[in-house]
Amino acid sequence: MDRNHPHRQLALMRQSFFDQGYLDEQFIQLEELQDDANPNFVEEVVTSYYRDSARLILNIEQALEKKPLDFNKLDGYMHQFKGSSSSIGAEKVKAECTQFREYCRAGNGEGCIRTFQQLKKEYTTLKKKLEAYFQLARQAGPSETACRPK
Repeated sequence: MDRNHPHRQLALMRQSFFDQGYLDEQFIQLEELQDDANPNFVEEVVTSYYRDSARLILNIEQALEKKPLDFNKLDGYMHQFKGSSSSIGAEKVKAECTQFREYCRAGNGEGCIRTFQQLKKEYTTLKKKLEAYFQLARQAGPSETACRPK
């Protein structure tokens, strides 16, 4: 059997994240920080992101239930969420955060609620994709070299 098959599959999966706009250059920068001394660095950072952002999502959900909406508080939460999402290169999530913040500035509660639903969808989709990616990476074992996407 071709020993490189899992690595090829992994590379194709990874490339699809960039091609579909789920991840950006920041993810590559995280990968460049990973080395033999810390072989699971990227997975640990992503896991930490999902653990920490769950609290922010809860805060945003609770703030969206309060009437009247406190757009300053919502914008503050979303500013934090956008920053964390940027740190792992979560491109689609970051775009939804930007849209949400624009609705906050416009005082558009319906827009905030609609965008937040889309944000949660993108967030969950990316989480599932990255979980599958890291699972395959563990099965494939260490690769010889990391390569930048085209």
